[in-house]
Amino acid sequence: MQRRVVVGCLSDSSMSPIRVLLVDDSVVIRKLLSGTLSADPALEVVGTASDGRIGLAKIANLHPDLVTLDIEMPVMDGLATLAELRKLYPKLPVIMFSTLTERGAAATLEALSLGASDYATKPSNTGSAEVALEAIRADLIPKIKALCAGHSRKLQTLPPPRPPLRLFKAPIDRRIELVAIGTSTGGPNALAEVLPRIPKDFPVPIVVVQHMPPIFTRLLADRLAGRSAIPVEEGSDGALLSPGHAWIAPGNFHMTVVHFHAGWRLQLDQNPPEHSCRPAVDPLFRSVAAAGRSGVLGVVMTGMGSDGVLGAQRIREAGGEVIIQDEASAVVWGMPGLVYAAGQADGVYSLDQLAPEITRRVLESRAPRAAAAASQRSTMEPRAQ
Repeated sequence: MQRRVVVGCLSDSSMSPIRVLLVDDSVVIRKLLSGTLSADPALEVVGTASDGRIGLAKIANLHPDLVTLDIEMPVMDGLATLAELRKLYPKLPVIMFSTLTERGAAATLEALSLGASDYATKPSNTGSAEVALEAIRADLIPKIKALCAGHSRKLQTLPPPRPPLRLFKAPIDRRIELVAIGTSTGGPNALAEVLPRIPKDFPVPIVVVQHMPPIFTRLLADRLAGRSAIPVEEGSDGALLSPGHAWIAPGNFHMTVVHFHAGWRLQLDQNPPEHSCRPAVDPLFRSVAAAGRSGVLGVVMTGMGSDGVLGAQRIREAGGEVIIQDEASAVVWGMPGLVYAAGQADGVYSLDQLAPEITRRVLESRAPRAAAAASQRSTMEPRAQ
């Protein structure tokens, strides 16, 4: 089971640095990573290794809090190393450090399925050294801190949620017409648990934002399609939404939903990133709230940061519902935890409960009026954790 993160805070000055082991066959990358990470007082690079076999030996001696792991290495590559590491250290956070290529993306998704906690992409060779350093500071360092939050912060329970603030009460005969899902860290594996369990006759479209770069999102959609009863594909500009079909927002594009005749279609844009992300969850959630009004079910799953909180509020203000993944089953309970703390969750469910709950809510909302009324009375209060 991977380490999960509980939102809380404590001055870092009273805690020892996060101990990081770097495993990469490139001397340049090891030097770049070591210098950049060591410049942060919350982090300490306790060792480096040029291949997986050396890395495994150093874990036993150095006891790091987290390992960064290259994919392509001699002697023992990243996937073989990860498989062995997970047998020996099932809870040790591992971040894969991969290239932004078709091969690197495919291997990264395989690594996530084998138990990697997260991934970061290597800086492009075409940029300056300062651009490369900034990419590491912006992408890798926050992920290290999020996955090791239990090391550097006291675990605290989030404040009790505020009472739900529903400005427009959903009508008793409300029908869910659209499901929108947002997720980030831990999301590929979470989606692999949810989408394959959606029945093939699911009566509404599903739109998804997973924080990922280009190439990765297409390969993720292909991977999910091969395991699901419903079609899953990467979103494209102008695509018409149809029931029982899921679309994943493409990397480097925001994906939104707009009215089109009697239904909806997708729009892609490259407006500025939100929460340092493109695609981001909030633009999608805002758009489905405007297009679907009370007929939207929002779902926020594992992920770091606050993306999706304001969008969840928009969905609920329009009369829709929002449910979230629970703390125990999330790799990082940042995004769903903050939705919960903001009082914008209509229910809290473990990962294995999400697909049945999504299906139940959609089908019952579309049942005859009497059944829908009874269902709404029984599910108005969020489920206690």
